[in-house]
Amino acid sequence: MSKTKHDLPVEARAKAMASLRSLDSVRGNHKSISNHCLVERLAGSSLFRDFQRAFEAATALPLTLRAVESWQLAHTESRNQNGFCAMMSRTNNSCAACLQMQQSVCAGVNGVPCTLSCAFGLHESAVGVKIGPEIVAYLQTGQVFFEPPRPEQRRRVLKQVREWGLNLDQGEAARRYQATPVVDRQEYQARVKLLQFFADQLGGLANQIVLLQKDAEPPQITHARELIEAQYREELSLTMMSRQVGMSQFYFCKRFKQSTSMNFTDYVSRVRTEKAKTLLLKLNIRVSEIAYDVGFQSLTQFNRVFKRITGESPTGFRQQLQHAHQPSSET
Repeated sequence: MSKTKHDLPVEARAKAMASLRSLDSVRGNHKSISNHCLVERLAGSSLFRDFQRAFEAATALPLTLRAVESWQLAHTESRNQNGFCAMMSRTNNSCAACLQMQQSVCAGVNGVPCTLSCAFGLHESAVGVKIGPEIVAYLQTGQVFFEPPRPEQRRRVLKQVREWGLNLDQGEAARRYQATPVVDRQEYQARVKLLQFFADQLGGLANQIVLLQKDAEPPQITHARELIEAQYREELSLTMMSRQVGMSQFYFCKRFKQSTSMNFTDYVSRVRTEKAKTLLLKLNIRVSEIAYDVGFQSLTQFNRVFKRITGESPTGFRQQLQHAHQPSSET
């Protein structure tokens, strides 16, 4: 049976953002990028895509597979995303609160699925996908009520929206809140149980992928990726890295590209860009500070590389993520 907690308190934006700063410290240094790649392969597999389509069609609920180090809201790309949640995610305060809630529900997974309710009374669930005892990803669903909201509950929600100073249409917010799906508690728990069974299948597939990768990748390349993950803030050169892992520069380049499907420079840039994405959630940190913190030598280089990899500038990425459309302090 899944754990359930009601009326989870939502902290202020500053505390929510501060909690995100601890994400990297609680994950293994060398596992972050490999887990990200592993979950990308799982999410792109026919096993997951077929199940996701069937689950969403049968339940009308969203289903998302997230890496343990994911920095973004779970269901933003799902056609079944709750309309009220989508509306709340467009503002800084509520986006930060949702991220904290998402972190809490995933952190609550301990052998069994975890179900929590946010300050607005919507329920969210997470199920761990494991390789052995280690959780590498989460299956997430929810954004539902177990019973229709009472009038006083709707009034509290609209009061919270006003207190946060959210520039939202109150009538539209109330309409979307009222339209939230209401699911019988036992029926919902049965759906979460199905996800638990499916998580075991995904874990088996993940294990196969890891074993194939382990057989295909020389230990020197694995060590190189670990060094990049630990030292990405420092100046990294091809010459230095090949020397550190005990390979000739020519052979290192060849085997590194065979294992990662990209050259050394591109791989380092992508690691730094992923770190920057997390930091861009923290609105109190300037873009220029983030650029140097993740290892880029200049703001110009950071902007150029970030746009090449993501398709938009760091400032544009931050604005799109938060849906705030606030003018940037960086030029």
